[in-house]
Amino acid sequence: MQTVPATVVSTDASAPLAPMLFDAHLDLAMNAIEWNRDLTRPLAEIRALEAHRVDRPDRGRGTVCLPELRRGGLRLVVATLIARVEHNAYSPVAGWASAAQAWAMTQAQRAWYRAMEEAGEMVLIRDRAGLEAFLARPSAGCGEDPVGFVLSLEGGDSILTPAHLERAWADGLRAIGPAHYGPGVYANGTDATGGFNARGRELLREMDRLGFILDATHLCDDCFWEALDIFQGPVWASHHNCRALVPHNRQISDEMIRALVERGAVLGAALDAWMLVPGWVRGTTTPESSGVKLSHVVDHIDHVCQVAGSARHSGIGSDLDGAFGTEQSPGDLGSIADLARLPGMLRDRGFSEGDAQGVGCDNFLGFLRRALP
Repeated sequence: MQTVPATVVSTDASAPLAPMLFDAHLDLAMNAIEWNRDLTRPLAEIRALEAHRVDRPDRGRGTVCLPELRRGGLRLVVATLIARVEHNAYSPVAGWASAAQAWAMTQAQRAWYRAMEEAGEMVLIRDRAGLEAFLARPSAGCGEDPVGFVLSLEGGDSILTPAHLERAWADGLRAIGPAHYGPGVYANGTDATGGFNARGRELLREMDRLGFILDATHLCDDCFWEALDIFQGPVWASHHNCRALVPHNRQISDEMIRALVERGAVLGAALDAWMLVPGWVRGTTTPESSGVKLSHVVDHIDHVCQVAGSARHSGIGSDLDGAFGTEQSPGDLGSIADLARLPGMLRDRGFSEGDAQGVGCDNFLGFLRRALP
């Protein structure tokens, strides 16, 4: 896979497609609906429109929009719905007061994706046939190709009943991470402890029956191991980095990596800076003071590959603009289009051409070809 310079945009409709990358975790609808960003617009315009706003630390510092995805060759992504229920008034991540409100928010986000589909900006991938049709479609050129997406739910709090789970499946949802931060409706996530409750175990069995992908990301250690025991279907970790490099319960241990490899999982490397280098203090540490770079992402990818014994289980799940912007991203990343540099960096690190392409795209593509209905 050849890297694409971040400043180059082809205007020739007959030119070959840019090398395709796959990003396994982007909160696109959250940014559109809750952050009020028009992701169809150029990134510079989005930043300028909100530069005067101070309601969130990442205002004016976003890195993701549909034009930048196309520019970086990110033509296929996992896009999320996200709305957690608040169980702890002191949680660092805001949530909703009830599961019904959380469900309503996910439906607003789903409506945005539908609007993007109707506008020709995005294409929902529901099954293997749809995946192959998307991959085979000719390019429109001029940076106008739609972005394909697989729909995932980050945190299961918004699933009111098993009937709502079936409704979500029928509406195109294909992956679920049962927990997010802290205690949840079904499971315990980052910074919490304890296993699934009875409803959570039922959720896993229903997910299994319907054919969902289980996203192990954010599950606390207790829930992680219980989920692998109960859930027998396909598992991935969409955006996870390595505990051996940055110690924290949000990160994944070597033992967990080996267990996921045994299940055929792919693990996506995340670009949230505090997960890349140790000692990051939110609101104090900066990319400049920490020296965090894209090379640290390669460190985590390489560690997964070393533990796994091959490069077949590693990928990219950037989580860029997941409630943070350039203030909490690698210092040498200007936008998500810079992910196009990663395959070349992997080759420089000693990865073969095929392994670099696998990490950049093919590993997650192969997973979907096995896991989608």
